[in-house]
Amino acid sequence: MATNRVRRSSQYMTTEKSQVAKVLDGAIVACLFLFAAAAPNSIAATQSAWLIGMVLWLVRFAFQPRPRLYRTPVDYVLLSFFILTGVSAFLSYEPMVSIGKLRAASLFTIVYLFAENVPSLRVVRLLAITLISACMVNVFYTAGERSLGRAVKVSGVSQNSPLYKAGIRDGDTLQEVDGQKLRDPQEVVNALSKPDKHPAAILIYRHELQPVFKVPRGSLLPGSGPLEQLGIGSWSRGRDWRATGFYGQFVTYAEVLQLILALTLGILVSLPNKRSWAGALLLVALGGFAGALLLTVTRASWAGWAVSTAVILLLSVRRRTLIIAGALAIPLIFAGLLILQQKRNVAFIDQADNSTTWRETVWHEGFNLLVSKPRHLLIGIGMDSIKAHWREWGMFDHGRLPWGHMHSNLLQIALERGVPALILWLVLLFIYARTLWRRLRSGATMPWLERGILLGAFGGLAGFLTSGLVHYNWGDSEVVMVLYMIMGLAFAIDRELEDSGMSLKSTP
Repeated sequence: MATNRVRRSSQYMTTEKSQVAKVLDGAIVACLFLFAAAAPNSIAATQSAWLIGMVLWLVRFAFQPRPRLYRTPVDYVLLSFFILTGVSAFLSYEPMVSIGKLRAASLFTIVYLFAENVPSLRVVRLLAITLISACMVNVFYTAGERSLGRAVKVSGVSQNSPLYKAGIRDGDTLQEVDGQKLRDPQEVVNALSKPDKHPAAILIYRHELQPVFKVPRGSLLPGSGPLEQLGIGSWSRGRDWRATGFYGQFVTYAEVLQLILALTLGILVSLPNKRSWAGALLLVALGGFAGALLLTVTRASWAGWAVSTAVILLLSVRRRTLIIAGALAIPLIFAGLLILQQKRNVAFIDQADNSTTWRETVWHEGFNLLVSKPRHLLIGIGMDSIKAHWREWGMFDHGRLPWGHMHSNLLQIALERGVPALILWLVLLFIYARTLWRRLRSGATMPWLERGILLGAFGGLAGFLTSGLVHYNWGDSEVVMVLYMIMGLAFAIDRELEDSGMSLKSTP
């Protein structure tokens, strides 16, 4: 095998690259860096980098010497999973809707874009560092936004207030009026003073709810200032919302943070000299990611973070360090519970929480739909077809709950794509995890940064699977793109180490 690899490599090197081939190779690597820089911040820029990179890679095959293709451990199962997904889409209850979702399913090619086009371990290191550094941009944004506040949080709302009569209460944050973002109470007064027969629509934030209240125009109270006219005692900037980064969705942000946090921790614990500028920067990044993750107030992602951290530490540090880490985690746990109570008014496990009972309801309904027909078990109902047929299937408590998805990777994949597709998905992640495990436990000496990336990938996968028990994070494009990128980097490391003679064949 090694002789054949050397022969293929020498044959590749003896054919001189044309200038066009060199430009294309450089452009593909540039797309990889653009992808890494955009992934934590912008889905549009990330997908643009992916599509441009894929096109350039295909064009590159037209020029000599053609790019070498490397096999990865997941090739057959990943392709089979995509094929079953396609079969399910074409046989869906809503074929056109499900076929349209195949673009999101094709994001798996990100694995190959990275695994096949990363030219060296040095580029792997730089890409991992770029991903971590880029994520700090949204962490600084989150910190700045939280410190400055936004919208209008009202206090001392009198019963005579037009806001109170519409349903607004003390502590509510007025975010928008008639679709326009609010910065001060005078803007509310201006909206209510307009000569319009239709009431003003005020969007508020109350814990994690965002209802819209209709306030009649011309109902202002007498007074010389906006506070008197609105019937409120005081106002301040709101700081109660759940952090979303640049995504606009707190669960998406939390899941991406969990993956990148695990990668950062893996690199930090692998760093030989932690009392260095590199160790200090990684520690700052780790603290920033952890703080931003806490501000998302997303319990499943917190649990995923705890699992990924435990896995990484168990694989990399001594017992004494584990004890110290456990002691340091106690204040974080209490801080998380306090934030959870303040921002969402629920406990970590709370049967009175609507999101908990909602999940229990859709899990029960989804499982019943899955086993109701053999075709559902075999090929599923088709991606997103539930959005058109939930009424006839009696889903979401017959419409009394917001319709959406099953809030679980396992149930969602089985229901939409069939049980065989779910089995392939589990096999896919098992093979990926086994590859990481065998490389980490091989006993072979490898550069510390590469080990850190593999360690972070393994911990991040554990966290992803944990939160995926109650979230459909596999269906979140922003999240899965980061997961695929890290997977591609891991396979590139495995390939480069294999080529350098660090074989895994003797590893159990």
